[in-house]
Amino acid sequence: MIQAQNKSLVCKNLHDYLKTLPSEVLDQLYNHPATCLAVFRELPGLAKQFILRLLHVQQAVPQAVVSSWVTHQYAKDSAESKETLTGLRLWYLTAMPGGLEAWMLNGTFRANLRMCLSGGGQPWTMSAYLEHDPRGRDVSFLDQYANERWETVLHYMVASSQQGGISADAVRTLLQAGLMCPDESQDNAPVITRSGFQFLLMERASQVWFFILQYLDSVSARGMSLVECLSFLFQLSFSQLGKDYSTDGMSNGLNKFLQHLREFGLLYQRKRTSGRFYPTRLALNICAGENKTSLVSNKDGYIVVETNYRIYAYTDSSLQIALLGLFTEILYRFPNLSVGVVTRDSCRQAFRGGITATQIIRFLNMHVHPKSVASPGPPVPPTVTDQIRLWEQERDRFVFTESVLYNQFLSQADYETVKNYAEGLGVVVWCKDDKRSLVVTKDGHDDVKRYWRQHSRR
Repeated sequence: MIQAQNKSLVCKNLHDYLKTLPSEVLDQLYNHPATCLAVFRELPGLAKQFILRLLHVQQAVPQAVVSSWVTHQYAKDSAESKETLTGLRLWYLTAMPGGLEAWMLNGTFRANLRMCLSGGGQPWTMSAYLEHDPRGRDVSFLDQYANERWETVLHYMVASSQQGGISADAVRTLLQAGLMCPDESQDNAPVITRSGFQFLLMERASQVWFFILQYLDSVSARGMSLVECLSFLFQLSFSQLGKDYSTDGMSNGLNKFLQHLREFGLLYQRKRTSGRFYPTRLALNICAGENKTSLVSNKDGYIVVETNYRIYAYTDSSLQIALLGLFTEILYRFPNLSVGVVTRDSCRQAFRGGITATQIIRFLNMHVHPKSVASPGPPVPPTVTDQIRLWEQERDRFVFTESVLYNQFLSQADYETVKNYAEGLGVVVWCKDDKRSLVVTKDGHDDVKRYWRQHSRR
């Protein structure tokens, strides 16, 4: 039997990503104050308390003293916080005179975080003075620009009519991330994958963070410095929306990275030689990844869901309608309104594409119309959400496990002997005593087979 499980697209948060980096890369990153502040900002509350208490202590502190700061009822939270700090190399284990184990804060991290919190030292933000830009851009223009650039990438994924404007670098990142794959039947033209369908229904902030993580995995192959690119991203996360920043002093690799961010809509630059750029809303607090909710709101919602499973989308965006078409059947389309219906077949088609019921419901709640939010009751009727979950459960009535069947035993005693041994190992999936049939997991097959051979030779 074959193990069949739906794999969900995993979007790592900042800390999970940093823990995958080599120790030498982390040590270099902590030389930049913006990195230290970004990492500190995303720490659990208890871990922040540990850092703040040790920030001005220049020597190691015994583990027993640190543990005494937390009451017994929060011992689990304390252990998780200590593990996070160790994994991020924010502190390390050392020994005091006499062999007493103690915690010592990372000196580089300590110095740069103190600079961020207390001031002093060299400026760590992009604060070079620039003269007034006669062609300056306001926030509304930057928002529109960011949406247009990012939707160009999404348009390409859903194979809509608007596929222009995307570079080979962006396509390369989509292929590397597994969101698209070459189709041999269409001259290796990229087509969307199961992970790509899930990606389309994620929040915009999570989409951008996931895409950037995949891009960062390839910066070394592009001849760029990972530390330099990450440090620039951290600085962008503390930038001010609507303010322009200078490109003076940037290396060739960083200028190349800036052009790629420009293509993805994270920043705006009128032309490559303008000497200034404007961060967009997509770049603000980008390091918060999937935990960020500042960009998730219903003020621009366009979906109304009724109890008869009909969905009214008040939009003229072909991308938004294409996203709805992933799990609905579009009935009518007018200049500024489209009508669809959620059916069993449309949902099953989405499930086959790798989309889950939770992702569909989350997408509907994320884009629900403001008037639906203001009305009494849930914005998405429970009858619709419950039915979507039931349709998904229809596909999960069977659990398949890769296993091996044992039968045709010559005696009941032989069957009982093998069965008892397999049960002792905890590898029995199913058994039928009157038929002398036994199913064990594939992992346990070798041990059971070896035992049976030894037993049968006696």
